[in-house]
Amino acid sequence: MLATILFYDVVVWIHVAAVVLAFGVTFSYPVLVPWLRRHHPRAMPLAHEAQARVGKLLITPAMVVVLASGIYLATDLEAWDETWVSASFLILIVLFGLGGAYFSRREPALAAQARRDLDAGGELGPDYERGLVGLSRMGLLASVLILVALFLMVVKPF
Repeated sequence: MLATILFYDVVVWIHVAAVVLAFGVTFSYPVLVPWLRRHHPRAMPLAHEAQARVGKLLITPAMVVVLASGIYLATDLEAWDETWVSASFLILIVLFGLGGAYFSRREPALAAQARRDLDAGGELGPDYERGLVGLSRMGLLASVLILVALFLMVVKPF
């Protein structure tokens, strides 16, 4: 028997797919970036440029789809007064802010710093290392926020 496909269900799929596209790649950074730093330090400018490009061309557009589909779903369910909806919405807004105000600026700046260091002396300097630690910490914060929102969306604890 063929299942009935509702528009709402398609929007749920779009929402979940956009979450995977927006945030899935970010969970690879804590694995990939330190490994590149240790084994291929000359690749760090390219790595940070790639992060910035992924942010601009994949993460941000997919977040817009997450936002738009989430607004539709919350409105259709009349769930705006639910804490799991409003908290997840707030987390998404914070992630937009981190993307625009922090990651989109720090990743290209870190790429440039790494390039300067490598061109000047062949090694990544202390300013680069401090910047990488800061970027990694903010990435960890973003990952925690993503996981909290995911928990809220799936479990709906309140």
